[in-house]
Amino acid sequence: MPLYNLSIHEAHDLLSRGEISSLELTKATLGRIDEVDGKLRSFVTVTRELALAQAQQADERIKAGDHAPLTGIPVLIKDNMCTKGTKTTCSSKMLENFVPPYDAAVVEKLNAQGMVMVGKGNMDEFAMGSSTENSAFYPTHNPWDLERVPGGSSGGATTAVAAGEAVYALGSDTGGSIRQPAGFCSVVGLKPTYGRVSRYGLVAFASSLDQIGPVTRDVTDCALVLNAIAGHDPRDSTSVDQPVPDYTKSLIPDLKGLRIGVPEEYFVEGMESGVEQVVRQAVGKLGELGAEVDWGVSLPNTPAALACYYIIAPSEAMANLARYDGVKYGFSAREAENMWDAMEKTRQYGFGPEVKRRIMLGTYALSAGYYEAYYLKAQKVRTLITREFADAFARCDVLVTPTSPTVPFRIGERVDDPMQMYLADVCTLPVNIAGIPGISVPAGFVDGLPVGMQILGKPFSEETLLRVACAYEQATDWGQRRPGV
Repeated sequence: MPLYNLSIHEAHDLLSRGEISSLELTKATLGRIDEVDGKLRSFVTVTRELALAQAQQADERIKAGDHAPLTGIPVLIKDNMCTKGTKTTCSSKMLENFVPPYDAAVVEKLNAQGMVMVGKGNMDEFAMGSSTENSAFYPTHNPWDLERVPGGSSGGATTAVAAGEAVYALGSDTGGSIRQPAGFCSVVGLKPTYGRVSRYGLVAFASSLDQIGPVTRDVTDCALVLNAIAGHDPRDSTSVDQPVPDYTKSLIPDLKGLRIGVPEEYFVEGMESGVEQVVRQAVGKLGELGAEVDWGVSLPNTPAALACYYIIAPSEAMANLARYDGVKYGFSAREAENMWDAMEKTRQYGFGPEVKRRIMLGTYALSAGYYEAYYLKAQKVRTLITREFADAFARCDVLVTPTSPTVPFRIGERVDDPMQMYLADVCTLPVNIAGIPGISVPAGFVDGLPVGMQILGKPFSEETLLRVACAYEQATDWGQRRPGV
């Protein structure tokens, strides 16, 4: 097996025994980037010199016997997380040349473990999108079929991990932006409970929905990364002060006594029949592994989640993006008659079409005369959705759904149809509305294209999700397959 296809735990074992060095692993990964990224476009920035320097430091640390599970392992960071001294663009013209003066909290945590950062991942601009076609620079291509999208907005992260351009990655998830592309690329993607991982240094999209999480090749790796990045941070007012367990201890391939619910509302109208068949077979496998499957769970307000999300998220985005005015940092339109003209032109030329669309949606929803009719009503629906999940978890330990209603669609197929694009996240965004954790694991293929299974749990039940995901992974070989790119 090529070094760049190793998992975190496999690489860690080889590094610990001195059979490979971090420098060898990093050079193999950088070589893989050189080989395939011209086709995939997973990266906005490749940090070659930094990675090689960090690899040498990691090797010294390993020789001294002071190394953690992630020491010396190549990682890609989604380009909306601040990295000191390295550009953080959010794949937007607005921040094309922005170099942060500090690291995000998760980057600090990985640095403490001796990470090797090979680059920053391409994404939908400001994380607004479901296909990574909204990047201001170029679209990312799915490694399983270069004519199709990898999902979004963390498409660069999932593509890189699937194709061997990074051993693991960090993504962010506001309405499915880790889980949906993980399903499209046949990797593991986890959105932790809201408040489990610090958002300090994450460029805000929708502050009550955003959460950082791992993208990995298998469930064991996912647990290892979550161990590293979870925990309380006083710099993030929404960070929860709760002990972090060792998530690797939950990785037992035994589901006896576990109650699994399957909400029918997630098998939505228009779902591709092949996707539904794959997910129903995956649920059957969980039953064979000893779980008690309940097909009668209902979440009746699920159909309202899409409308609820596309009022709350754009409203928060509108407020968060108001800071990009061309005055303090980022793109600034210089050819203007006055301050107001400069601000208008900065936003006109600095933001792409999807970002502008969501700013307008949010401005409308929060405007005088419409606030109660739209934003306030959406928050009430959010409460109902959260309560429904709580009621479902009173009778089930986890819920299992499709990650996406379709296989990866073709590049360009939905760019002129925003509603069809928004429907790509119909199975994932209720999770962000309720703030609960969710994980997508590879569940099979339809005509050679990946299908993901999503597992959901009550707040701070990541251990249970990882247990179910691990048991399914151990009983199947879907996650071991690699794209031919």
